[in-house]
Amino acid sequence: MDPLTAIAASGLRARMESLDLLANNSANSSTSGYKADREFYSLYVAPEAQDAGSSTTMPLVESPWIDLAQGTLRPTGNSLDLALSGKGFFSVDGPSGTLYTRNGNFRLNSTGKLVTADGYPVRGAAGAMTLEASLPIDVASDGSIQQGGQTVGQLSVADFPGAAGLLKQGSNYFRAADPTLAPAAATGASVEQGKLEDSNAGSAQAAISVVGIMRQFEMLQKAAQIGNDMGKQAIEQVARVGS
Repeated sequence: MDPLTAIAASGLRARMESLDLLANNSANSSTSGYKADREFYSLYVAPEAQDAGSSTTMPLVESPWIDLAQGTLRPTGNSLDLALSGKGFFSVDGPSGTLYTRNGNFRLNSTGKLVTADGYPVRGAAGAMTLEASLPIDVASDGSIQQGGQTVGQLSVADFPGAAGLLKQGSNYFRAADPTLAPAAATGASVEQGKLEDSNAGSAQAAISVVGIMRQFEMLQKAAQIGNDMGKQAIEQVARVGS
């Protein structure tokens, strides 16, 4: 494969990976607390090209990264809807260990435990929290929960140094990249009761990005076709000379 066609093909593959990321972001543009995936580009040089002293490089999406930017806080009027203003994550007991989420769409299960929409218990400072469904629930900005004038628990809000410390688990949950390292307690986060955090994957931005990627895709297709035509002409000319 000639260098022009190879570079165009690599660019097409990178654009397809970008479309996959954008499709997932667009599908979650209305998911509370969702954090968008973004691309990180790099240039690839094959080992054989390095040995030969070639400078030909190919673009690729080396790895996606998680955009932890704050989403808009939307009032819901539901006392069990909680949002975080600032850095931090709610801690929940997942099937295989502690998970973290920015989606505070919580509820009480049949036993009075505060759980996520998937039924995972929300962690407090002393473990899972059980509340009285018949009493009003007041949540302070520091995550402390009061019922009947008494403090009955405090939400466990964890913080990580950055996106590198987290891995997406699916269903809008995260897990620690290194399970042996305990996260720090979030000191700058404020809990907002009666609100949910909107996704930071804007649908309008995604639509603009799709148009740009499709234009790049068309240009790379033309470049690949030009490379193919040049190779075909070269073969035909060699055949004429040989005859």
